[in-house]
Amino acid sequence: MRPFWRSFWASIFAYIVLSAFVILIINVVIFSLAGTLIESKEFKISKNSYLEMNLDFNIQERSGVETSNNLQNPISKSYGIHEVISILEKAENDEEIKGIVLKISKVNMGLSTIDNLRNALKDFKKSGKFIVGYEENFSLGAYYLSSVSENLYLYPEGMIDFRGLGSELMFFKKAIDKLDLDVQIIRGKENKFKGAVEPFMYEKMSSENRLQIQNLLDDVWLNMTNNIKESRNISLEKLNLIADSIYSYNAIGCQHQNLVDGLIYEDQLDSIIRMKMKIDEDQDFHKVSFKKYLQNNSVKTPLVFGKEIVNKTGNIAIVYAVGDIISGESNSGSMGSKTIVKAVNKAKNDSSIKAVVLRVNSPGGSALASDVIWRSIEKTKEVKPVIVSMGDVAASGGYYISCGADRIFAEPNTITGSIGVFGMIPNFGKMMENKIGITFDRVETNEHAAFSMFGELDKKELSIFQKGVDEIYDTFISKVANGRDGLKKSDVHQIAKGRVWSGKEALSIQLIDEIGTLNSAIIYAANKVGINEDGIQIIQFPKVKNDELLELLSSIEFQSKSQNEISELIKNINNKFNKSVKSSVGKDKFQTIFPFEIRIF
Repeated sequence: MRPFWRSFWASIFAYIVLSAFVILIINVVIFSLAGTLIESKEFKISKNSYLEMNLDFNIQERSGVETSNNLQNPISKSYGIHEVISILEKAENDEEIKGIVLKISKVNMGLSTIDNLRNALKDFKKSGKFIVGYEENFSLGAYYLSSVSENLYLYPEGMIDFRGLGSELMFFKKAIDKLDLDVQIIRGKENKFKGAVEPFMYEKMSSENRLQIQNLLDDVWLNMTNNIKESRNISLEKLNLIADSIYSYNAIGCQHQNLVDGLIYEDQLDSIIRMKMKIDEDQDFHKVSFKKYLQNNSVKTPLVFGKEIVNKTGNIAIVYAVGDIISGESNSGSMGSKTIVKAVNKAKNDSSIKAVVLRVNSPGGSALASDVIWRSIEKTKEVKPVIVSMGDVAASGGYYISCGADRIFAEPNTITGSIGVFGMIPNFGKMMENKIGITFDRVETNEHAAFSMFGELDKKELSIFQKGVDEIYDTFISKVANGRDGLKKSDVHQIAKGRVWSGKEALSIQLIDEIGTLNSAIIYAANKVGINEDGIQIIQFPKVKNDELLELLSSIEFQSKSQNEISELIKNINNKFNKSVKSSVGKDKFQTIFPFEIRIF
């Protein structure tokens, strides 16, 4: 036996060593090829160039490389919205860049992110350089973004999906009943607007949930149409008539209603660009991909406030609190309480950092993890100012971690509030017995020792859970009242109850202090500690570590242009279900999470 095992382990060891050696060689070859390509192809902007922006990349809160199970695009690089804006500012001052052609058929960003990008394009246009928009078809979000163009064109057989805003929720109550599942829901006192659990309770929206969604959509729609009115010189009444009557279902209707300036084929776009550049037919002009311009002008660390975020020192710290809130360490799409607290404490203990800006883009999550982060903010405030900047969403737990800040900035379309708590305990026992014949029995030393997800809660257990939820809700509104000058606890309860608000509405009810961007929060923080704008040096937390090999692979285009509509539909339904389950059945018993999602495509 000895020779066999000795040979076996030797073979295994040799295999491991050989595998590691092969991986090393592959890495060396890839990086050598990459270096050769980079050296041989120097990025240079020719005279009479314009940027073509089609958003064929992800725009998120921060730049980074991500991996996924999507075989069409297994490794992708996302760029931070503030870095994108800074690169647009660079293009304004680039003498060789004469303008931008927007070719955006759809967008996949949050409401505030779209507004940030749109405002940056408006600023670019103020520099005197042109912006022209063109597409075969426009989604509503793409049209909203592209409407900033001084001239907007549509393919002669195209259309614009201009029908207003809608939010559709998926309800699982009938499926739960058919499966003999039992989901026991506990919400905080009068948390009737806390709609995150409604898909498991009802077959349609409650009147309270319908009211808050309607008000939010109306507020966002008014903001969008006001901006389109300004850019296209179309009255609000006419814009609503166009949406109600679906006049934009064909290209002729779009032109007749002044949604676009003309109907052209793509090959006719060149003459328009020549006219904008004021060059003759015999002169050359050059198209530059905005993505390539972004890749070649961005630094390894993102840009904020027009400045490079330095790695080691800075006098203003930005702590990014992005994603669902969970206990422990952060992972893809989630912020862990340990990770964020460590980042906040680093900013607190660094004497060179004079103020902290907490950038919140989160629908909430674990109540416990939210409280842990809140505590770190409170302790930091004792040492230096903490200013909150809200992104697309800062609701429920996202508001919990924000409420104690010295000042809170939000954008008009930021979704915030949702001050409420819920607990959800599924009972799989009945389903297991009726569907597959599995039953459960228990022995316990005490009356409630063997509580599990395979039995129904008794009255005592339900009352204990209800008490726990009510206590967390009471703590939540107490902390909001303590953090918001001028609001009593009773005032907070009246505007809480799980209800969501837009940033504009939140200002009127004192949940935030000011409408403004991340830059607004940075400037305020600097002024508060006596730093002038020219002296701002920014450092970001938590640190993002990207694998250099993944950075290289992310530049390879895997995305297939053809999409199977049926598989996309199934994937979307699956994502909705998984997201609902994930948001409602968390690691921690009690959740403070935003009840629905609004995205414009």
